[in-house]
Amino acid sequence: MAAVVADTSPLIALHQLGRLSLLQRIFGEIYIPPAVARELSPGVPDLPSWIVVRGLAQPIASEILRASLGAGESEAMSLALEVKAELLIVDDRPARRLALNLGISVAGTAGILLRAKQLGFVPEVRPLLDEIIRRGFRLSPAIREKALDDAGEAS
Repeated sequence: MAAVVADTSPLIALHQLGRLSLLQRIFGEIYIPPAVARELSPGVPDLPSWIVVRGLAQPIASEILRASLGAGESEAMSLALEVKAELLIVDDRPARRLALNLGISVAGTAGILLRAKQLGFVPEVRPLLDEIIRRGFRLSPAIREKALDDAGEAS
């Protein structure tokens, strides 16, 4: 199975839903860089063994540094490049745009929930999206509607 790297916000959102294990069921092992581990530690103090903290072998690339992303996004994107990740799980729109420009495939929290439904791991996406939004997770109405449409749950 190819490497998958995750940023902080999707991990926190899935943890808040009690659905962090969906990532293991879908991908097996997930890599996170040290900055993401630090950002997670207050809310997710005990990482499961399938979330592997992996340090960067190279300095963060200048095109990533110039983007003025957060530490977690910058390190996650750099790690995704280093390990030639199949996927970077990230929600931040500027980070997603840059990752795509660098040739990295991306998915966000809504995309992970959609995949989980397609694989039969969750029955519906709508209540999960509604719950993370209720908890303060920012999700554009367009992304929410697209995820619900793709899940066959459009209103």
